[in-house]
Amino acid sequence: MSYHQRGRGSPKLEAARARGVEVLLLTDPVDAFWTSMQLGFEGKPLKSLSQGDVDFGLVPLLDDKPKPESEQQAATVDDAVIVSAIKGALGERVSDVRPSQRLTDSAACLVAQGSGPDRELERLLARQNQRAGAKPILEINTRHPIVKAVSDAKLGKRDEELTDLAELLLDQAQILDGEVPDDPAAFASRMNRLIARGLPGR
Repeated sequence: MSYHQRGRGSPKLEAARARGVEVLLLTDPVDAFWTSMQLGFEGKPLKSLSQGDVDFGLVPLLDDKPKPESEQQAATVDDAVIVSAIKGALGERVSDVRPSQRLTDSAACLVAQGSGPDRELERLLARQNQRAGAKPILEINTRHPIVKAVSDAKLGKRDEELTDLAELLLDQAQILDGEVPDDPAAFASRMNRLIARGLPGR
């Protein structure tokens, strides 16, 4: 799969697509330097969707249907439980875990911290300097079934399942970001365990 094809399928585009926001795909690794500059077009600033500070709050969804206030309050409580559980399971592997504004279909994605270098530039600089890159933020889609399963595992005190699900979210986010999971064998074992739990007769 080419970088262009992977870019078009990136979960970071989901919120923009759901709002009809135009996105410019930069397919050459050196293009990451452009996102670190204060550039714009016709008075509108350009922002990297892999930075952690992208805010879609002022741009309405194309098919926006506001939720009742009671549902919004319940979701906030559940979000806090899920975020805390995933943070506890992943520890220092990520700099933070938070609910995502940019995801509509995917379970999770990795973004850069704050308004510093975006993910692509951070990786490029880390390779050049032969150092470990900054730890990313894991953004989670709290409406996704896998993320909701984390909450169920936490409430059911199924710690091993919770850890497997949290690790799987990080592994999937790394794969979608064009990386290999930190431990591919552990990723395969986790995936097999979770699939086996869902098989008939288990």
